[in-house]
Amino acid sequence: MNNIPKIKIGLVGVSRDCFPAELTISRRKALADAYAAKYDAADIYECPVTIIESEIDMMNALEDIKKAGCNALCVYLGNFGPEISETLLAKYYDGPKMFCAAAEETQDNLVGGRGDAYCGMLNASYNLALRNVKAYIPENPVGDAEDCADMIHDFLPVARALVGLANLKIISFGPRPMNFLACNAPIKQLYNLGVEIEENSELDLFESFNKHADDPRIPDVVADMEKELGTGNKRPQILPKLAQYELTLKDWAEEHRGCRQYVALTTKCWPAFQTQFGFVPCYVNSRLTGQGYPVSCEVDIYGTLSEFIGTAVSDDVVTLLDINNTVPKDMFKESIEGKFGYNFNDVFMGFHCGNTCSSKLAFHEMKYQLIMARALPIEVTNGTLEGDIIPGDITFYRLQSTADGKLRAYVAEGEVLPVATRSFGGIGVFAIDEMDRFYRHVLIEKNYPHHGAVAFGHHGKSLFEVFKYIGVPLDEIGYNQPAGVRYPSENPWR
Repeated sequence: MNNIPKIKIGLVGVSRDCFPAELTISRRKALADAYAAKYDAADIYECPVTIIESEIDMMNALEDIKKAGCNALCVYLGNFGPEISETLLAKYYDGPKMFCAAAEETQDNLVGGRGDAYCGMLNASYNLALRNVKAYIPENPVGDAEDCADMIHDFLPVARALVGLANLKIISFGPRPMNFLACNAPIKQLYNLGVEIEENSELDLFESFNKHADDPRIPDVVADMEKELGTGNKRPQILPKLAQYELTLKDWAEEHRGCRQYVALTTKCWPAFQTQFGFVPCYVNSRLTGQGYPVSCEVDIYGTLSEFIGTAVSDDVVTLLDINNTVPKDMFKESIEGKFGYNFNDVFMGFHCGNTCSSKLAFHEMKYQLIMARALPIEVTNGTLEGDIIPGDITFYRLQSTADGKLRAYVAEGEVLPVATRSFGGIGVFAIDEMDRFYRHVLIEKNYPHHGAVAFGHHGKSLFEVFKYIGVPLDEIGYNQPAGVRYPSENPWR
């Protein structure tokens, strides 16, 4: 994917001076070899400096991983570990970091070859807290070489999101449309996360769009659109304008990214957009998101922030959908009941006008926006990409700042069912276990807006760790509780 970081993790082995340093050195090498055997060896850099009880060693290791171009850190306790030096390394390292530790290898070597890293991890976590240092610690942080290789690989998507956030600028155009107060966006938490935001007016965008009217690149973009749409190219007359708009957004992003490496955008698509620009921007949004540059509609700033996080975590295209409508009972009985193991209250439809990338649609056609065309001439509502969303695993999630400036998030894994929607827009039949309870006691109870980000695949584990790392309070990370586990606000006599 474009527009997300490539992670290189510095693997630093640490050793306490009253334990054999050879344990850390040999175990670190075994870990690096295990990772290379199973994953991409380029993901990690094995730092040759072994930290013992020396702050000088710590500074040497810090300098070494910086020179090696590492943008994430793994502190590996090959034995008990030096609690001061190892946590100072994490403190001074400017980037995401994780800790894991070596398990004992064999019952035949529990005298000279016992490392006690199981104990050392307790001291490491205690010292991290003393220094107010955030670090990713796996659910079971002590293991053999293969186990720790898996832990480091699990850290990769988390690190991608964290590095991305620290180098992200969100560019927005226009205030939210009337009656969209739900997409409120207090920006203080963006700054707390290290995210920059540039807010512009629709008039700024319109001026830039008009200046691109004769852009010589337009025919090439139109040709690329025609190739992507194929037989779904039902509104060919609007493609030059859409190409002009795409180039406008791309040029704006490049000219305004400043010192930031990564960009996400959010734009206003109604009510005046159609009459002034002469189209709806949904298809362009879908194309840019497909290239790794999330674009949310309705100036949903935390929507595009969520999309960017999901893009980094999944290393794949994401989308933003309304948690939109119920599945009719006759559709459930005919197409779902007894076939997929879900109850009626587990299913719903996720929809948006046409912003989902073509690669995530089972079929697609360029159409006009039906809802807007009820009040406007059809010819100014062309530009949506419609089709049923591909079946398969998904994760519905969102990061949000509340109206009073507090971070809150939710994550729920589920799937898109292979059921024809018989509807319009970019839409799918979604199934999430215990969705009705999740809808009531997380989405409604916690005042979430109707927009949710969708990552394709099950990425709840990584998203949960990202939200923890960036400081979302644990009691503010909602998820779909299994049957039998009551939400705090749930009536026990339900």
